[in-house]
Amino acid sequence: MDEGYVKIRDWEKYKLLVSEKNPGSIVFILEQNGFSPNKELTTLKIIMLHDHRYFIFFDFPKGEALKETKIPLHRDKRGIPNLDEYEVKAFLKKTFPNLEVYSFWTA
Repeated sequence: MDEGYVKIRDWEKYKLLVSEKNPGSIVFILEQNGFSPNKELTTLKIIMLHDHRYFIFFDFPKGEALKETKIPLHRDKRGIPNLDEYEVKAFLKKTFPNLEVYSFWTA
């Protein structure tokens, strides 16, 4: 299969794929999911396009940080944990210094 997408949940595997594929950029999405049965209100997706295929990394909250990347969660005024867009972008730029990093928000 040369097109479509590949889901990845292992951070080390995803970093290796980014290194191997050497894309010009990656996109991240901070998703709010109020209907999650596990109360995972904020999730992170990182998307890399290579040869007509999307490689999508998923990371979910575990405690006060994301499980794989360990990016910290912050609580808003109502105590709901969330991610800071600028903190995520800085983390990704530090992790992948040769790539452009773009943010894309969904509702």
